[in-house]
Amino acid sequence: MRIRQLTKEEAAERVALSEFAFQLELTEQQREERKARFRPEEQWGAFDDEGKLLSALHLAPLEIYIGQRSLKMGGVAGVATWPEARRHGCVAKLLAHALGVMRGQGQTVSMLHPFSFPFYRKYGWEMTIERKQYEIESKQLPAIEGFAGQVVRIPKEASALNGVYERFARRYTGMLKRSEEWWEQRALSKPGLAALYRNGDGTPEGYILYDVRNRLMTVHEWAALTEEARRGLWSFVANHDSMADKIAMTVPVDDATSFWFADPRFKQEIIPYFMSRIVDAAGFVAQYPFLPGSADEALTITLIDRHAPWNNGTFRLEWDRDGTARMQQTERQSAGAGIACDIQTLTALLLGNRRPEQMARWGRLQGDGEAVSVLERRVPSLTPYLADFF
Repeated sequence: MRIRQLTKEEAAERVALSEFAFQLELTEQQREERKARFRPEEQWGAFDDEGKLLSALHLAPLEIYIGQRSLKMGGVAGVATWPEARRHGCVAKLLAHALGVMRGQGQTVSMLHPFSFPFYRKYGWEMTIERKQYEIESKQLPAIEGFAGQVVRIPKEASALNGVYERFARRYTGMLKRSEEWWEQRALSKPGLAALYRNGDGTPEGYILYDVRNRLMTVHEWAALTEEARRGLWSFVANHDSMADKIAMTVPVDDATSFWFADPRFKQEIIPYFMSRIVDAAGFVAQYPFLPGSADEALTITLIDRHAPWNNGTFRLEWDRDGTARMQQTERQSAGAGIACDIQTLTALLLGNRRPEQMARWGRLQGDGEAVSVLERRVPSLTPYLADFF
């Protein structure tokens, strides 16, 4: 089996594999559009000795926000295998190869939307992002007051929305830094309209992307930077009561709408959504926004990673007073506080907002109380969220 990048001439074969694996029914025009957008440098395949494509994945060069910082991220998508090649280790080899490619490209973290959480957990990815989904009857919407601005419908253009989006996205761990191309081809490609909230001074503070049909208002995306903007956007939604009997929307898990409503008994679901993986632990730690402390601190961490050997071993993790961190491999356990965990647990701690003390209680983090306390002080509480799909 050989792993290599696909060529431009293999675009049709790659589209055919995706169409079969994901049970798509594309029109000829849609196939041509996919081939036109095909970027061979982002496509990796497993081939047999005769050069036949067995499996493939898309490795997208993206960026995400973590605690106000932007980090390079490798987005894994479109993982597909022809049925005759399944259970031959093709995907395992592709994923292992992709980890090396991402490390070489400075992508210290990876994310994917799994067809199966157990499958990708075997390779070091862990669930980090859950989302909350609402289904609200129009009659449950409260009377909205207390905002001085107004909501206006606008053309669906990235330039009008990205400023608000970026300020909103920086509040969460895992939100994409969107390019103009991503806006046009992904975020704004869904049917419907856009509306912008401007405060009393005319400054944009929120927006909504939505569609209304068949008595249902679907909110594709919602961003409010202030309490005033939140009230203004809900007032705008409520003004559709003559057109829609229900509102369906997806929000971050920390959204408190139900508390604010007079009648909070509407349908709410927490949906497991995306998985993440630390690709290069040392590189990631050096960029991560740890909390400052009263003094320099350090601990020893024994990390288990069966698919990325550069992460597997014992490391000394050090923090400066200002929160700057570094992680260097060491040959043996040094004196002082120490912990042990696998790469999934470290990912959950730093990207999934799972607290160190909680993970220790669950048996996912081993070590002495002093070491766990150091982590508890240094790891910030950052709510994960992702509004996009890839």
